[in-house]
This record gives sequence, C-alpha cells and structure tokens, in this order.
Amino acid sequence: MSGDVCIVGIGIHRFGRTDGLSGVDQGVYAVREALADAGVEWPQVQFAYGSSDAAGNPDTMVDRLGLTGVQFINVRNGCAAGGSALFSAQMAIKSGEFDLGLAVGFDKHPRGAFNALPSEYNLPDWYGEVGQMVTTQFFAAKIMRYMSLFGISQKTLGMVAEKAFRNAVHAPHAWRRQPVSLEEILEAPLVSDPYTKYMFCSPAEGGVALILASEKKARELGKPLIRLKAATMRTRPPASFEVFAPSIDVVADDSRPRGTASRIASADAYRLAGIGPGDIDVAQLQDTEAGAELMHMAENGFCADGEQEQWLAEGRTEIGGALPVNTDGGCLACGEPIGASGLRQVYENVVQLRGDGGGRQVAAKDGSAPKTAYSHVYGAPGVSAVTILER
Repeated sequence: MSGDVCIVGIGIHRFGRTDGLSGVDQGVYAVREALADAGVEWPQVQFAYGSSDAAGNPDTMVDRLGLTGVQFINVRNGCAAGGSALFSAQMAIKSGEFDLGLAVGFDKHPRGAFNALPSEYNLPDWYGEVGQMVTTQFFAAKIMRYMSLFGISQKTLGMVAEKAFRNAVHAPHAWRRQPVSLEEILEAPLVSDPYTKYMFCSPAEGGVALILASEKKARELGKPLIRLKAATMRTRPPASFEVFAPSIDVVADDSRPRGTASRIASADAYRLAGIGPGDIDVAQLQDTEAGAELMHMAENGFCADGEQEQWLAEGRTEIGGALPVNTDGGCLACGEPIGASGLRQVYENVVQLRGDGGGRQVAAKDGSAPKTAYSHVYGAPGVSAVTILER
C-alpha cells in the first residue's frame, strides 16, 4: 500500500457537563457526526479503536451503531489514551490490512478531582496515603522547579489561562466560553502555589470521533486530503520527572533540560513527517495546567526553555501570532475527559486545516488556511503522543 493515512471525517460532542447523557451516548453522537462528515455508513467501517477512562468500554457502542461484527479494540493509556487510539488506528491502515477505520474517545468523569489509585501505577499504598497521588500538588511542584530554573513568572502562567478562555469564546465545543481577565486569574484562590483555580483544567465529559482512510480510499470518497504525516506514542526515558513518579533522579547537571516522553515522541514525529518545528502553522499542546503549555512549548521543539516568557509577552502564541497554540482553549477551557481529550486536539487541527474555525481560524502567512498542524498529549505515568497533519 502506498500513500498517506488521511482523516476523512470528524465528529464531536461538546465538552463540559451534559446531564442525562452517558459517556457512551456522547461517543456514539460523535461517531455518527464523523460518519456523516465522511459520507460513509457504519457497515463500511472495517475496524475501530476506542478510548475511555471512566465511562465504560468503547466497544459496547456497537449495540447502538450496529452489530456488524467489526473489530473494535479498547485503549486505556492515561491522558494519552485518545492519542494512543489514533496511533493504533493509523498503524492498522498503514499495515495495508484495512482502508477505512475509526478512532473514538469519550469520557464522563465524576465531579471533583481525578481519583487515581497507586496500585494502577505500580506504586505502594503509602504513596497515596501521604498525598502524592494529588496531581495538583505534583504539577505545582514541577512548575515551581521549572520557573526557578528558567525564569518564568506567575504572570506568564496567568497569560496562558487568559488566552485559553479568550480563544474558547469562538469554539462551540468548549466548556468554559467566557473571557476571564488576567487580574481575575492571578487574584483567584490558590489551589497549589503558584496555580490559582483558573490555571487548572477540570475533569469533564465529551466525545470525539475521527474516520481514517488510506489515501486511495480518501480519493474514492472525494474528500479533501488531510494527511496524517506522523503519529507517535512514546514512554518516559531515565531521569525524567513525571506525575506519579516516586522520586526524581539526581543528575550531574540539573541546569539542562531532562529527557521526557514528549521530547522523544516529538523528535520521532518530526523525523517521520520530514519537517521541523519551524514548519508548523498551528499547534495544540497538552495544557492540563497553565505551566504545562509553557513546558511543552519547549519539549516539542518550538522554543528553548526560558524563552516562553518573551513568547507570551510578544503574543506569539495568539490566534494571529507566529505559532497559535490551543486555538479552541485547550484543556483549560474545554476540560479533560481523558478518553476524548487527545482526539479533540486532532479534531481542532482538522477544523483549522479545512478553514472552518470561524472566529478562532488561523491564517497562514499568505492568508489561506494553515498547511500544517501539530498536536501533543501527555499523561501519567510519563507517556506522550504526537500527531502532525498536513493538507
């Protein structure tokens, strides 16, 4: 088989809180939207990969979509579950075995913070008993260390959140669609220093579906070619500092960036796509908290550690900036239904490449829709998935 894997259909159920609908309901809604967008029927779908963390097994949706006997595999991989489902789906098409498939993710988390269990991450019970499973504390400690090493201010954290809520005004699928001023963000109650309540995303609900096809099949369907030039998924290297890690390794020189799963997945993706960070027109980066977006800007090769302060001050990550980041408000504004979150980023990138972003639409230097789009997701216990799209 020759040619690229293409995304020929996209569907989304809005994120946030939807009383009366289960997570599976929201996933089914997204699949039906994606099928209609692709112009195909469910019996034509040859395989599916589905991700959910708290809302049941995705393969059960065949009761609603149709009992066609389709191969349907469930994926559970922390916050990178959606990205992992997409990675698996594109591999199935690249193998030559299939030419039309589905990647779907959904979730419906209970209100309140995530309740991760130590045993799920091969950690002893005492690790949870002393509070180390509280992710807000970990991410606060991680950004405090990063701010100290590379000179990032709390104001810059606030500017990331301010941008997210401003962008989300124009994203119908986002949860938090009201602007919040920088002053209100910075003066809000602290959750874990230096993060105020507006600097963390919330667990949420939502569903996203993507229909993937071989290039030959995409041409048969008459769809615009949105090519999946790279999809990578990697685990953590030695000495990285990860959520739910029992410790951080001592290294000879702690002034230099440590290796991370994101750095490996990112480098892998650029190699596969045959391009570099400077060739990307729009990016969706994991921003479960405001500092994550900043750290991931560097880990994905877009800037050096410590340059983020200047980038934000100059507006370089705004919709009209040199590299628009999280154009739909990211996790901060959309929330994070774990199974759907990584696929939402890819959904948003397809919208951007099609030129359908409305008030949040990114323009390339020549005024047209962007040519390349990048998405990155990071999850416990140090896994990362990256995709690069091109039209």
